Amino acid sequence: MAITSPSAPSFSASSICYNTTEYSTPSRSLNFSPIQTTRLQSRSRFTLSCRLNNSSSSNALDGNGDLRYELQHRRGSPVFVTLPVDAVSFPAGTMKTMKAMAQSFRALAAAGVEGVVMEVWWGLVEKELPRVYNWQGYLEIVVLAKCCGLKVRAVMAFHQCGTGPDDPFWIPLPQWVCEEMNKDPDLAYSDRFGRRNMEYISLGCDVLPVLHGRSPIQAYTEFMRSFRDTFIPFLGGVITGIQVGMGPAGELRYPSCPIKKLAWTWRSRELGEFQCYDKYMLASLNACAGEIGMREWANGGPIGASNLMQDSESTEFFKSDGSWNTPYGEFFLAWYSGMLLLHGERICREAETIFRGLEVNLSGKVAGIHWHYGTQSHPSELTAGYYNTSIRDGLLPIARVFGRYGFTMCCTCFEMQDAEEQQMNPVSSPEGFVKQLLLAARICGIPLQGENSASTLDDESFQQVLRMSKFYSDGPGTPTFSFNFVRMDKNLFEYRNWVSFTRFVRQMSDVKSFQAKLGFGEGDMPLSSLSASATAGAVLAY
Repeated sequence: MAITSPSAPSFSASSICYNTTEYSTPSRSLNFSPIQTTRLQSRSRFTLSCRLNNSSSSNALDGNGDLRYELQHRRGSPVFVTLPVDAVSFPAGTMKTMKAMAQSFRALAAAGVEGVVMEVWWGLVEKELPRVYNWQGYLEIVVLAKCCGLKVRAVMAFHQCGTGPDDPFWIPLPQWVCEEMNKDPDLAYSDRFGRRNMEYISLGCDVLPVLHGRSPIQAYTEFMRSFRDTFIPFLGGVITGIQVGMGPAGELRYPSCPIKKLAWTWRSRELGEFQCYDKYMLASLNACAGEIGMREWANGGPIGASNLMQDSESTEFFKSDGSWNTPYGEFFLAWYSGMLLLHGERICREAETIFRGLEVNLSGKVAGIHWHYGTQSHPSELTAGYYNTSIRDGLLPIARVFGRYGFTMCCTCFEMQDAEEQQMNPVSSPEGFVKQLLLAARICGIPLQGENSASTLDDESFQQVLRMSKFYSDGPGTPTFSFNFVRMDKNLFEYRNWVSFTRFVRQMSDVKSFQAKLGFGEGDMPLSSLSASATAGAVLAY
């Protein structure tokens, strides 16, 4: 049985098997004076930016000693900035360094940044007991963003953060979830060596009542519903976006490479391991193989997919004429990627229902897996669950799922360049991968969010983001594009980096300007003191 169509695969023998279905698209008190401007009658959206120029800052002061700012009418692509991982402390659940955060928010607003991206960690909010939520720290951030004139994109982070308790940014899955995974190790993904991955609950048990009588999908759904009910006064006004986590790092993928190895940027990426050896994934594989009368295909992942040599041509499965392009390989890869698509569809459907009628943009994230894009089989994409090869488009089915539920697609690696990556790994092509994904988004007519994969602050990286964004947004009738800069830290506010970043924000925007003035409450640090040379150490003191 050859399954070669670019469309999503379909199985029907078992409720666990993938079967596509078409659906219709559907605190603490923070006392800041509001931003004062001389023109607020228009209903157009405005952002604020300042000229951080040390040599001319004295000329920008008005008679009262306040710094004049330009009020910009944004017509281009808005820029958001992702907050530090520990913006809300673990395990206390309160916002850290409020004064520094407030100063940072004001600087971002003055630079013309549209808003911030706030990761809402499942392991922090619902930490100890099921259905017991602590939203305090996140409420504090949203109130502060509102006071500073910033929008918020909230990320429903259902994954682990960090590599272990020794990691300074360690946030595990909720304690009660980890206890259940210890009782039943098959709730975690497993590779052919029996190595468990605790970053995210295996999608093989998506609809099974394995978490105190609830399924993982039900737990995610109730978390999002509690978020909606708690933050309803801010939804649509301050909180304008909800990104729903769908896997490790929040991305719709399998954890084919452990998080520790993904951090080793100096080496070539591994091919990855298929994550289909927990009993729930094997049960689904067995049912689908049995449906087509091929029981011998139900014993686990492909044989000959070893990644020990990190060379696809040294493997029986991934080499150019390998078994990935045989009836067996097509069956397995269709099932494996189909399970991932079904997982994404389940979460999209629940999120769309929960936030229906609210003026918030829903989005999902796709991983920028580019390490073997120049090969025939694209092994690192296959093991991550993207059935994308030289002869098959595996990214278009993902875009179709997002489009079916009105989701924006978020993609990383916008700052990466082939020429640089191929010095270490000749078959890597981040530009090729991202361009294919952008094309899929345009075909499906869905908005796009770009994101950088590393906190690079040099001008060339920013120029690459601009080039890739133009590749998507040039042309009539193109859906909206925006960019999430990852992430805010003290390096961002150092003089040279800040100048590059603010220039990038201006370049992303096609703006028309007029004069305005910012005023803040007494006792607060005046923004006139936030010149570029003074920003380091004065704005963000983490």
